[in-house]
Amino acid sequence: MAVKRTKILLFFVIVALCAAGIAYTAKPVIKDVSLGLDLQGGFEVLYEVGPLKEGDKINEDVMLATTTALNQRVNTIGVSEPIIQIESDNRIRVQLAGVKDQEQARELLATGAHLTIRDVDDNELLDGSDLVQNGAKGQLHPETNAPIVTLTLKDADKFGEITKEISSLPPPNNMLVIWLDYEEGDSYKEESKKVESEQKFLSAASVRQPIFSTSVQIEGGDFTTESTRQLAELLNAGALPVQLDEVYSTSVGASLGEQAMKQTVFAGIIGVALIFAFMVIYYRFPGVVAVITLSVYTFLVLVIFNALNAVLTVPGIAALILGVGMAVDANIITYERMREELKAGRSMLSAFKVGGKDSFSTIMDANVTTLIAAGVMFYFGTSSVKGFAVMLIISIVVSFVTAVYGSRLLLGLWVNSRFLNKRPRWFGVKEGDINGL
Repeated sequence: MAVKRTKILLFFVIVALCAAGIAYTAKPVIKDVSLGLDLQGGFEVLYEVGPLKEGDKINEDVMLATTTALNQRVNTIGVSEPIIQIESDNRIRVQLAGVKDQEQARELLATGAHLTIRDVDDNELLDGSDLVQNGAKGQLHPETNAPIVTLTLKDADKFGEITKEISSLPPPNNMLVIWLDYEEGDSYKEESKKVESEQKFLSAASVRQPIFSTSVQIEGGDFTTESTRQLAELLNAGALPVQLDEVYSTSVGASLGEQAMKQTVFAGIIGVALIFAFMVIYYRFPGVVAVITLSVYTFLVLVIFNALNAVLTVPGIAALILGVGMAVDANIITYERMREELKAGRSMLSAFKVGGKDSFSTIMDANVTTLIAAGVMFYFGTSSVKGFAVMLIISIVVSFVTAVYGSRLLLGLWVNSRFLNKRPRWFGVKEGDINGL
């Protein structure tokens, strides 16, 4: 029978396109990978959230508002992509990868969110204790439908006297400035010169008349529905009577993180290289196909990982390598079934079809059971355990697609081209091992 060269040509076209795509995008993909604190150094702390006053309750709203306040505070020290997670009913875990001054981070996080309302000269007029707990809400103006934030105060007369005095001042001095975690030396006049995204104060509103009411509206020309919701959460956080008690903390120096990164990557490269070598030496041509699909698998895992904005940790790299092993298992199961069929005297095409069909259910069962275990780890795990679970879940799904469908597509092109007919040695099968020969 004539060899169908177009299928072989299609194989090389697909491999060339994959190689070109990986080569072109590999650098930005690797650059975009966010490293955890165990790989680049950083600080991790677990807090227990408790009430300052007897009788106050810590509920879900309180926890969410507290995490928002912590995130706002972390942004002031320039940490990119902090991980702030609620654990159980009253615990919050904070991970700050790449933080340079760990003592500053600890001090900043340990300080409770402190809301103050000041004038343009930075004199304190009100603080968080003057607001009703969870009294700030982001909503739409009933008449103009514009996004606004409403505050509920405890004392209408106190606020009325303050706004009476402020409203008597000429613009632009008739302002009420809302701060979260105001520090000595901060200045509204200096901050107002900066672009809005870099200003330390939360909001500044003009007061045109006295307001003797417990309900206050904050309006802004740049307000959006999302920004008013965030502002309301921050205001609620500033008014929360909570204390943060440190339960556990750990820090990893930048040098230790860099060393761990190098050692982990080196170990990963050695592990993958040994797997590739084994596949090529033992399974011959199918092993080469497996190496191609495993390379695509590794690249796709990183692409999906970045798309999810996940953070790569040492356990995550371990899960990635484990995924390579699972993808290899899928290939091995298929190739072994094909070799058994070839030794039984079946044709190359028949061995390919039967081997693929018989191995599918085994591969599916193995992946589903591992996926269940990874799901349990993600649901119940914390910190690095969750990172391991996320990477493992991605690895399982991608390895199944590439190892089962990708490998069979590429190998099927050669089998259907009939080039491999009468070439069992390309599969590591000797003629003497075939029944009937």
